[in-house]
Amino acid sequence: MFFTYLRRELRRRRKAALVVASGLGLGIALVIIVSSVSSGMSKAQDKVLESLYGLGTDMTVTKAAAAPGSGTERPKFEFDAKESGDDSTQSTDRVMVQGFQTLASTTVDKVDKQDGVADAVGGLSMTVMKVDGQFKRGEFKQEGGTSQGGRGGFGGGDQPQGEVKGGGASFDVNSYTVYGTDVTKQDLGPLTSSKITKGRTFKATETNGKVAVVDAAYAKEKKLTVGKTVTVHGTKFTIVGVSAADSGDAAANLYIPLQRAQTLADAKNKVTTVYVKAADSQQIDSVKSTIQKNISGTTVTTSADLADTVSGSLSTASDLASSVGKWLSIAVLIAAFLVAGLLTSSAVSRRVREFGTLKALGWKSGRVTRQVVGEALVNGLMGGVLGIAVGLAGAYAVTAISPTLTAQLGSSGGSGRGMMGGGPGRQSASKALDIALTAPVSLSIILIAVGLAVAGGLIAGAFGGWRASRLRPADALRRVE
Repeated sequence: MFFTYLRRELRRRRKAALVVASGLGLGIALVIIVSSVSSGMSKAQDKVLESLYGLGTDMTVTKAAAAPGSGTERPKFEFDAKESGDDSTQSTDRVMVQGFQTLASTTVDKVDKQDGVADAVGGLSMTVMKVDGQFKRGEFKQEGGTSQGGRGGFGGGDQPQGEVKGGGASFDVNSYTVYGTDVTKQDLGPLTSSKITKGRTFKATETNGKVAVVDAAYAKEKKLTVGKTVTVHGTKFTIVGVSAADSGDAAANLYIPLQRAQTLADAKNKVTTVYVKAADSQQIDSVKSTIQKNISGTTVTTSADLADTVSGSLSTASDLASSVGKWLSIAVLIAAFLVAGLLTSSAVSRRVREFGTLKALGWKSGRVTRQVVGEALVNGLMGGVLGIAVGLAGAYAVTAISPTLTAQLGSSGGSGRGMMGGGPGRQSASKALDIALTAPVSLSIILIAVGLAVAGGLIAGAFGGWRASRLRPADALRRVE
Protein backbone atom coordinates (compact mmCIF):
# COMPACT_ATOMS: atom_id res chain seq x y z
CA MET A 1 0.00 0.00 0.00
CA PHE A 2 2.84 2.37 0.95
CA PHE A 3 4.67 2.06 -2.37
CA THR A 4 1.46 2.05 -4.43
CA TYR A 5 0.31 5.29 -2.81
CA LEU A 6 3.82 6.76 -3.07
CA ARG A 7 4.07 6.02 -6.80
CA ARG A 8 0.60 7.47 -7.47
CA GLU A 9 1.23 10.68 -5.56
CA LEU A 10 4.65 11.31 -7.15
CA ARG A 11 3.18 10.81 -10.61
CA ARG A 12 0.27 13.10 -9.80
CA ARG A 13 2.47 15.84 -8.37
CA ARG A 14 5.31 15.76 -10.89
CA LYS A 15 5.73 19.53 -11.13
CA ALA A 16 5.95 20.03 -7.39
CA ALA A 17 8.40 17.12 -7.09
CA LEU A 18 10.54 18.57 -9.89
CA VAL A 19 10.72 21.95 -8.16
CA VAL A 20 11.87 20.39 -4.88
CA ALA A 21 14.36 18.10 -6.65
CA SER A 22 15.74 20.98 -8.73
CA GLY A 23 16.37 23.13 -5.65
CA LEU A 24 18.22 20.33 -3.90
CA GLY A 25 20.06 19.44 -7.10
CA LEU A 26 21.37 23.00 -7.50
CA GLY A 27 22.84 23.01 -4.01
CA ILE A 28 24.39 19.56 -4.42
CA ALA A 29 25.83 20.44 -7.86
CA LEU A 30 27.49 23.55 -6.44
CA VAL A 31 29.04 21.50 -3.63
CA ILE A 32 30.44 19.01 -6.15
CA ILE A 33 31.88 21.71 -8.43
CA VAL A 34 33.46 23.72 -5.60
CA SER A 35 34.87 20.56 -3.98
CA SER A 36 36.32 19.28 -7.26
CA VAL A 37 37.84 22.66 -8.15
CA SER A 38 39.34 22.93 -4.66
CA SER A 39 40.78 19.44 -5.10
CA GLY A 40 42.22 20.46 -8.46
CA MET A 41 43.81 23.56 -6.94
CA SER A 42 45.29 21.50 -4.14
CA LYS A 43 46.84 19.16 -6.71
CA ALA A 44 48.12 22.16 -8.69
CA GLN A 45 49.78 23.55 -5.57
CA ASP A 46 51.32 20.16 -4.80
CA LYS A 47 52.65 20.06 -8.36
CA VAL A 48 54.21 23.50 -7.94
CA LEU A 49 55.87 22.47 -4.69
CA GLU A 50 57.09 19.18 -6.14
CA SER A 51 58.68 21.09 -9.01
CA LEU A 52 60.68 23.01 -6.41
CA TYR A 53 62.04 20.34 -4.12
CA GLY A 54 61.10 16.99 -5.59
CA LEU A 55 58.47 14.33 -5.10
CA GLY A 56 58.11 12.83 -1.63
CA THR A 57 60.06 15.55 0.20
CA ASP A 58 58.33 16.95 3.30
CA MET A 59 61.08 19.29 4.43
CA THR A 60 64.68 20.33 3.81
CA VAL A 61 67.58 21.06 6.10
CA THR A 62 70.03 23.79 5.03
CA LYS A 63 72.49 26.28 6.44
CA ALA A 64 71.99 29.90 5.49
CA ALA A 65 74.50 31.50 3.13
CA ALA A 66 77.16 33.70 4.63
CA ALA A 67 76.30 37.39 4.79
CA PRO A 68 77.93 39.65 2.16
CA GLY A 69 81.26 41.00 3.28
CA SER A 70 81.85 38.23 5.83
CA GLY A 71 85.05 37.07 4.21
CA THR A 72 83.55 35.27 1.23
CA GLU A 73 86.05 35.17 -1.61
CA ARG A 74 84.94 36.50 -4.97
CA PRO A 75 85.27 34.22 -7.97
CA LYS A 76 88.74 34.45 -9.47
CA PHE A 77 89.80 32.99 -12.78
CA GLU A 78 93.30 31.96 -13.84
CA PHE A 79 93.79 31.32 -17.58
CA ASP A 80 96.13 29.00 -19.41
CA ALA A 81 96.89 30.83 -22.62
CA LYS A 82 97.16 29.33 -26.07
CA GLU A 83 99.08 32.22 -27.54
CA SER A 84 98.45 33.63 -30.99
CA GLY A 85 100.58 36.70 -31.63
CA ASP A 86 100.15 39.42 -29.05
CA ASP A 87 96.78 38.04 -28.00
CA SER A 88 95.90 34.66 -26.60
CA THR A 89 92.90 32.36 -26.94
CA GLN A 90 91.99 31.30 -23.44
CA SER A 91 89.34 29.23 -21.72
CA THR A 92 88.59 28.41 -18.10
CA ASP A 93 85.71 27.50 -15.86
CA ARG A 94 84.95 27.79 -12.18
CA VAL A 95 82.75 25.48 -10.09
CA MET A 96 80.98 27.24 -7.23
CA VAL A 97 78.70 25.85 -4.53
CA GLN A 98 75.37 27.58 -4.96
CA GLY A 99 73.22 29.40 -2.46
CA PHE A 100 74.11 27.89 0.92
CA GLN A 101 76.92 27.25 3.28
CA THR A 102 77.76 23.59 3.10
CA LEU A 103 76.85 20.99 5.69
CA ALA A 104 78.95 17.97 6.59
CA SER A 105 77.70 14.80 4.91
CA THR A 106 77.34 13.30 8.39
CA THR A 107 74.43 15.69 8.88
CA VAL A 108 72.40 13.46 6.57
CA ASP A 109 72.87 10.49 8.89
CA LYS A 110 72.07 12.62 11.95
CA VAL A 111 68.82 13.82 10.36
CA ASP A 112 67.93 10.30 9.26
CA LYS A 113 68.18 9.07 12.87
CA GLN A 114 65.76 11.67 14.29
CA ASP A 115 62.36 10.51 15.54
CA GLY A 116 59.68 10.75 12.85
CA VAL A 117 62.09 10.77 9.89
CA ALA A 118 61.45 8.02 7.33
CA ASP A 119 64.37 8.85 5.05
CA ALA A 120 66.91 11.59 4.34
CA VAL A 121 69.26 12.23 1.45
CA GLY A 122 71.86 14.90 0.71
CA GLY A 123 72.50 16.91 -2.43
CA LEU A 124 75.04 19.46 -3.64
CA SER A 125 73.97 22.44 -5.72
CA MET A 126 76.59 24.08 -7.92
CA THR A 127 77.02 26.69 -10.64
CA VAL A 128 79.71 26.35 -13.30
CA MET A 129 80.90 29.56 -14.96
CA LYS A 130 82.83 29.09 -18.18
CA VAL A 131 84.76 31.93 -19.82
CA ASP A 132 86.09 31.72 -23.41
CA GLY A 133 87.73 34.40 -25.53
CA GLN A 134 90.80 36.35 -26.50
CA PHE A 135 92.61 38.20 -23.78
CA LYS A 136 95.77 40.20 -23.30
CA ARG A 137 97.95 38.44 -20.81
CA GLY A 138 96.64 38.94 -17.36
CA GLU A 139 94.04 37.80 -14.95
CA PHE A 140 90.29 38.09 -15.17
CA LYS A 141 88.69 38.87 -11.84
CA GLN A 142 84.96 39.21 -11.30
CA GLU A 143 83.87 42.28 -9.39
CA GLY A 144 80.51 43.40 -8.20
CA GLY A 145 78.60 40.13 -8.73
CA THR A 146 76.28 39.55 -11.64
CA SER A 147 73.29 41.22 -13.21
CA GLN A 148 69.99 39.48 -12.59
CA GLY A 149 68.46 37.41 -15.33
CA GLY A 150 68.06 33.89 -16.58
CA ARG A 151 67.40 30.93 -14.37
CA GLY A 152 68.75 31.51 -10.89
CA GLY A 153 72.36 31.73 -9.74
CA PHE A 154 74.44 32.52 -12.80
CA GLY A 155 71.91 30.89 -15.11
CA GLY A 156 70.66 31.94 -18.48
CA GLY A 157 71.41 35.56 -19.27
CA ASP A 158 73.51 36.53 -16.22
CA GLN A 159 76.54 38.51 -17.28
CA PRO A 160 79.43 38.96 -14.85
CA GLN A 161 80.98 42.35 -14.32
CA GLY A 162 84.75 42.26 -14.23
CA GLU A 163 88.01 43.44 -15.65
CA VAL A 164 91.06 42.08 -17.40
CA LYS A 165 94.29 43.28 -15.87
CA GLY A 166 96.76 44.21 -18.50
CA GLY A 167 94.58 44.99 -21.51
CA GLY A 168 91.32 44.59 -23.34
CA ALA A 169 89.51 41.42 -24.19
CA SER A 170 86.78 39.84 -26.26
CA PHE A 171 85.15 36.98 -24.44
CA ASP A 172 81.98 34.99 -23.85
CA VAL A 173 80.68 33.97 -20.46
CA ASN A 174 78.43 30.93 -20.19
CA SER A 175 77.13 29.40 -17.03
CA TYR A 176 74.97 26.46 -16.13
CA THR A 177 73.76 24.69 -13.01
CA VAL A 178 74.90 21.26 -11.86
CA TYR A 179 73.33 19.17 -9.13
CA GLY A 180 75.11 16.39 -7.30
CA THR A 181 72.61 13.67 -6.48
CA ASP A 182 72.97 10.63 -4.25
CA VAL A 183 72.60 7.83 -6.79
CA THR A 184 71.90 5.27 -4.04
CA LYS A 185 68.73 7.15 -2.99
CA GLN A 186 67.01 8.54 -6.03
CA ASP A 187 63.48 8.60 -4.59
CA LEU A 188 64.06 11.94 -2.83
CA GLY A 189 65.30 15.30 -4.05
CA PRO A 190 64.80 17.58 -7.08
CA LEU A 191 65.55 14.94 -9.73
CA THR A 192 62.34 13.13 -8.73
CA SER A 193 60.28 16.00 -10.18
CA SER A 194 61.63 15.13 -13.65
CA LYS A 195 60.95 12.12 -15.86
CA ILE A 196 63.57 10.28 -17.87
CA THR A 197 62.53 10.64 -21.53
CA LYS A 198 65.60 9.16 -23.18
CA GLY A 199 68.29 6.81 -21.96
CA ARG A 200 68.34 5.92 -18.29
CA THR A 201 68.83 7.32 -14.84
CA PHE A 202 71.84 6.63 -12.62
CA LYS A 203 72.78 3.19 -11.38
CA ALA A 204 73.28 2.72 -7.65
CA THR A 205 76.86 1.59 -8.37
CA GLU A 206 77.79 4.86 -10.11
CA THR A 207 78.54 6.75 -6.89
CA ASN A 208 81.70 8.23 -8.37
CA GLY A 209 80.96 7.62 -12.02
CA LYS A 210 81.67 10.09 -14.79
CA VAL A 211 78.08 9.95 -16.02
CA ALA A 212 75.41 12.62 -16.25
CA VAL A 213 71.68 13.13 -16.79
CA VAL A 214 70.89 16.30 -18.71
CA ASP A 215 67.71 18.37 -18.60
CA ALA A 216 65.74 18.18 -21.84
CA ALA A 217 65.54 21.95 -22.37
CA TYR A 218 69.27 22.38 -21.81
CA ALA A 219 70.02 19.36 -24.02
CA LYS A 220 68.01 20.92 -26.83
CA GLU A 221 69.76 24.26 -26.44
CA LYS A 222 73.24 22.74 -26.45
CA LYS A 223 72.41 19.90 -28.89
CA LEU A 224 73.27 17.21 -26.36
CA THR A 225 72.07 13.63 -26.71
CA VAL A 226 72.52 10.31 -24.93
CA GLY A 227 76.07 9.03 -25.56
CA LYS A 228 77.66 12.45 -26.02
CA THR A 229 80.06 13.92 -23.47
CA VAL A 230 80.13 17.19 -21.56
CA THR A 231 83.21 18.58 -19.87
CA VAL A 232 82.90 20.12 -16.41
CA HIS A 233 86.05 21.63 -14.94
CA GLY A 234 88.29 19.35 -16.97
CA THR A 235 86.31 16.16 -16.33
CA LYS A 236 84.41 14.50 -19.16
CA PHE A 237 80.98 13.10 -18.34
CA THR A 238 79.06 10.73 -20.60
CA ILE A 239 75.37 11.57 -20.91
CA VAL A 240 73.35 8.48 -20.00
CA GLY A 241 69.89 10.04 -19.85
CA VAL A 242 67.71 13.02 -20.70
CA SER A 243 65.09 14.19 -18.19
CA ALA A 244 62.09 16.49 -18.59
CA ALA A 245 60.58 18.42 -15.69
CA ASP A 246 56.97 17.49 -14.95
CA SER A 247 56.13 21.17 -14.36
CA GLY A 248 58.06 24.42 -14.46
CA ASP A 249 61.81 24.48 -14.89
CA ALA A 250 64.13 21.62 -14.07
CA ALA A 251 66.10 21.74 -10.82
CA ALA A 252 69.39 21.93 -12.72
CA ASN A 253 70.83 21.78 -16.22
CA LEU A 254 72.99 18.79 -15.41
CA TYR A 255 72.85 16.05 -12.78
CA ILE A 256 75.94 14.08 -11.76
CA PRO A 257 76.73 11.64 -8.92
CA LEU A 258 77.14 13.39 -5.56
CA GLN A 259 80.63 12.07 -4.82
CA ARG A 260 81.94 13.27 -8.19
CA ALA A 261 80.25 16.67 -7.66
CA GLN A 262 81.96 17.04 -4.29
CA THR A 263 85.32 16.44 -5.95
CA LEU A 264 84.69 19.03 -8.67
CA ALA A 265 83.54 21.69 -6.18
CA ASP A 266 86.37 20.93 -3.75
CA ALA A 267 83.67 20.15 -1.19
CA LYS A 268 84.63 16.66 -0.05
CA ASN A 269 82.02 15.13 2.29
CA LYS A 270 79.86 18.26 2.00
CA VAL A 271 76.25 18.86 0.94
CA THR A 272 74.16 21.99 0.56
CA THR A 273 70.76 20.46 1.27
CA VAL A 274 69.31 17.50 3.13
CA TYR A 275 65.94 16.35 1.76
CA VAL A 276 63.71 14.76 4.40
CA LYS A 277 60.68 12.51 4.18
CA ALA A 278 58.59 12.26 7.35
CA ALA A 279 57.26 8.90 8.54
CA ASP A 280 53.86 10.51 9.19
CA SER A 281 52.69 13.48 7.13
CA GLN A 282 50.51 14.56 10.07
CA GLN A 283 53.58 14.99 12.30
CA ILE A 284 55.69 17.22 10.06
CA ASP A 285 55.75 20.15 12.49
CA SER A 286 56.93 17.98 15.38
CA VAL A 287 59.65 16.41 13.19
CA LYS A 288 60.77 19.90 12.20
CA SER A 289 61.02 20.91 15.87
CA THR A 290 62.98 17.76 16.69
CA ILE A 291 65.55 18.38 13.95
CA GLN A 292 65.97 22.04 14.88
CA LYS A 293 66.44 21.10 18.53
CA ASN A 294 68.93 18.30 18.00
CA ILE A 295 70.96 19.63 15.04
CA SER A 296 72.05 23.17 15.75
CA GLY A 297 73.01 25.72 13.11
CA THR A 298 70.55 24.45 10.53
CA THR A 299 67.38 25.83 8.99
CA VAL A 300 64.47 23.40 8.57
CA THR A 301 61.85 24.38 6.02
CA THR A 302 58.64 22.45 5.42
CA SER A 303 56.47 22.34 2.33
CA ALA A 304 53.91 24.44 4.23
CA ASP A 305 56.55 27.16 4.73
CA LEU A 306 57.30 27.12 1.02
CA ALA A 307 53.59 27.20 0.13
CA ASP A 308 53.32 30.51 1.99
CA THR A 309 55.70 32.07 -0.53
CA VAL A 310 53.60 31.02 -3.54
CA SER A 311 51.47 33.86 -4.88
CA GLY A 312 49.72 34.71 -8.14
CA SER A 313 46.37 33.70 -9.59
CA LEU A 314 46.69 30.12 -8.31
CA SER A 315 47.03 31.31 -4.73
CA THR A 316 44.22 33.85 -5.14
CA ALA A 317 41.85 31.35 -6.74
CA SER A 318 42.67 28.77 -4.08
CA ASP A 319 41.90 31.25 -1.32
CA LEU A 320 38.61 32.15 -2.99
CA ALA A 321 37.63 28.50 -3.41
CA SER A 322 38.45 27.63 0.19
CA SER A 323 36.74 30.67 1.66
CA VAL A 324 34.12 32.28 -0.57
CA GLY A 325 33.36 29.09 -2.50
CA LYS A 326 32.99 26.98 0.62
CA TRP A 327 30.67 29.40 2.40
CA LEU A 328 28.68 30.05 -0.77
CA SER A 329 28.12 26.30 -1.16
CA ILE A 330 27.00 26.00 2.44
CA ALA A 331 24.64 28.99 2.10
CA VAL A 332 23.09 27.67 -1.13
CA LEU A 333 22.74 24.19 0.36
CA ILE A 334 21.02 25.50 3.50
CA ALA A 335 18.72 27.62 1.37
CA ALA A 336 17.91 24.60 -0.82
CA PHE A 337 17.07 22.51 2.26
CA LEU A 338 14.84 25.23 3.69
CA VAL A 339 13.05 25.80 0.39
CA ALA A 340 12.50 22.06 -0.02
CA GLY A 341 11.12 21.87 3.51
CA LEU A 342 8.80 24.84 3.04
CA LEU A 343 7.56 23.57 -0.32
CA THR A 344 6.87 20.14 1.18
CA SER A 345 5.05 21.71 4.13
CA SER A 346 3.04 23.88 1.76
CA ALA A 347 2.14 20.85 -0.34
CA VAL A 348 0.86 19.07 2.77
CA SER A 349 -1.29 22.09 3.61
CA ARG A 350 -2.91 21.85 0.19
CA ARG A 351 -3.64 18.17 0.86
CA VAL A 352 -5.56 18.77 4.09
CA ARG A 353 -8.71 17.22 2.72
CA GLU A 354 -6.81 14.16 1.46
CA PHE A 355 -4.96 13.46 4.70
CA GLY A 356 -7.95 14.37 6.86
CA THR A 357 -10.03 11.85 4.94
CA LEU A 358 -7.35 9.18 5.37
CA LYS A 359 -7.32 9.80 9.11
CA ALA A 360 -11.10 9.56 9.14
CA LEU A 361 -10.74 6.20 7.42
CA GLY A 362 -8.43 4.98 10.15
CA TRP A 363 -4.94 6.05 9.15
CA LYS A 364 -2.89 6.98 12.18
CA SER A 365 -0.72 10.10 12.27
CA GLY A 366 2.45 8.00 12.11
CA ARG A 367 1.32 6.35 8.90
CA VAL A 368 0.49 9.68 7.29
CA THR A 369 3.85 11.09 8.43
CA ARG A 370 5.75 8.13 6.98
CA GLN A 371 3.96 8.61 3.68
CA VAL A 372 4.96 12.28 3.51
CA VAL A 373 8.55 11.55 4.54
CA GLY A 374 8.76 8.79 1.92
CA GLU A 375 7.66 11.18 -0.83
CA ALA A 376 10.16 13.83 0.36
CA LEU A 377 12.97 11.27 0.51
CA VAL A 378 12.30 10.20 -3.09
CA ASN A 379 12.32 13.89 -4.11
CA GLY A 380 15.66 14.27 -2.31
CA LEU A 381 17.16 11.28 -4.13
CA MET A 382 15.91 12.69 -7.43
CA GLY A 383 17.58 15.97 -6.52
CA GLY A 384 20.76 14.06 -5.71
CA VAL A 385 20.78 12.37 -9.10
CA LEU A 386 20.17 15.70 -10.81
CA GLY A 387 22.81 17.46 -8.69
CA ILE A 388 25.43 14.77 -9.32
CA ALA A 389 24.77 14.93 -13.07
CA VAL A 390 25.04 18.73 -13.16
CA GLY A 391 28.06 18.71 -10.84
CA LEU A 392 29.91 16.14 -12.95
CA ALA A 393 29.13 18.16 -16.07
CA GLY A 394 30.46 21.31 -14.44
CA ALA A 395 33.64 19.58 -13.24
CA TYR A 396 34.16 18.09 -16.69
CA ALA A 397 33.74 21.54 -18.27
CA VAL A 398 36.41 23.00 -15.96
CA THR A 399 38.81 20.15 -16.80
CA ALA A 400 38.07 20.44 -20.53
CA ILE A 401 38.68 24.19 -20.56
CA SER A 402 41.70 23.83 -18.21
CA PRO A 403 42.10 27.51 -17.34
CA THR A 404 45.72 28.45 -16.77
CA LEU A 405 46.69 29.77 -13.35
CA THR A 406 50.03 31.34 -12.50
CA ALA A 407 52.04 30.46 -9.43
CA GLN A 408 54.62 33.07 -8.50
CA LEU A 409 57.40 31.45 -6.52
CA GLY A 410 58.77 33.97 -4.08
CA SER A 411 62.46 34.47 -3.47
CA SER A 412 63.77 34.05 0.04
CA GLY A 413 66.51 36.58 -0.11
CA GLY A 414 69.13 34.38 -1.66
CA SER A 415 68.76 31.52 0.75
CA GLY A 416 67.84 29.03 -1.87
CA ARG A 417 65.15 27.75 -4.09
CA GLY A 418 62.25 29.56 -2.56
CA MET A 419 62.10 28.89 1.16
CA MET A 420 62.46 25.19 0.69
CA GLY A 421 66.04 25.42 -0.34
CA GLY A 422 66.27 22.59 -2.81
CA GLY A 423 68.88 24.76 -4.26
CA PRO A 424 69.66 24.21 -7.90
CA GLY A 425 68.71 26.91 -10.23
CA ARG A 426 66.26 29.38 -8.70
CA GLN A 427 68.01 31.65 -6.28
CA SER A 428 68.31 35.12 -7.64
CA ALA A 429 64.73 35.95 -8.46
CA SER A 430 61.18 34.79 -8.18
CA LYS A 431 59.87 32.44 -10.84
CA ALA A 432 56.43 32.15 -12.40
CA LEU A 433 54.95 28.78 -13.31
CA ASP A 434 51.82 28.25 -15.39
CA ILE A 435 49.57 25.46 -14.12
CA ALA A 436 46.50 24.10 -15.98
CA LEU A 437 43.59 23.74 -13.55
CA THR A 438 41.60 20.51 -13.46
CA ALA A 439 38.56 19.54 -11.38
CA PRO A 440 38.86 15.85 -10.43
CA VAL A 441 35.76 14.29 -8.85
CA SER A 442 36.57 11.58 -6.33
CA LEU A 443 34.32 8.82 -5.04
CA SER A 444 34.21 10.54 -1.66
CA ILE A 445 32.66 13.65 -3.25
CA ILE A 446 29.98 11.49 -4.88
CA LEU A 447 29.24 9.78 -1.56
CA ILE A 448 28.96 13.18 0.12
CA ALA A 449 26.50 14.25 -2.60
CA VAL A 450 24.39 11.15 -1.98
CA GLY A 451 24.46 11.86 1.75
CA LEU A 452 23.34 15.44 1.13
CA ALA A 453 20.51 14.22 -1.08
CA VAL A 454 19.26 11.88 1.66
CA ALA A 455 19.67 14.60 4.28
CA GLY A 456 17.76 17.08 2.11
CA GLY A 457 14.93 14.60 1.63
CA LEU A 458 14.75 13.86 5.36
CA ILE A 459 14.72 17.56 6.25
CA ALA A 460 11.96 18.26 3.76
CA GLY A 461 10.11 15.21 5.05
CA ALA A 462 10.47 16.46 8.62
CA PHE A 463 8.79 19.74 7.66
CA GLY A 464 5.99 17.98 5.83
CA GLY A 465 5.62 15.23 8.42
CA TRP A 466 5.31 17.74 11.23
CA ARG A 467 2.57 19.56 9.33
CA ALA A 468 0.78 16.31 8.48
CA SER A 469 0.89 15.08 12.08
CA ARG A 470 -1.06 18.13 13.19
CA LEU A 471 -3.97 17.42 10.86
CA ARG A 472 -7.22 16.05 12.28
CA PRO A 473 -10.21 14.41 10.57
CA ALA A 474 -12.22 17.55 11.30
CA ASP A 475 -9.84 19.55 9.09
CA ALA A 476 -11.07 17.62 6.08
CA LEU A 477 -14.65 18.40 6.93
CA ARG A 478 -13.93 22.11 7.30
CA ARG A 479 -12.13 22.12 3.96
CA VAL A 480 -15.18 20.49 2.30
CA GLU A 481 -17.46 23.16 3.77
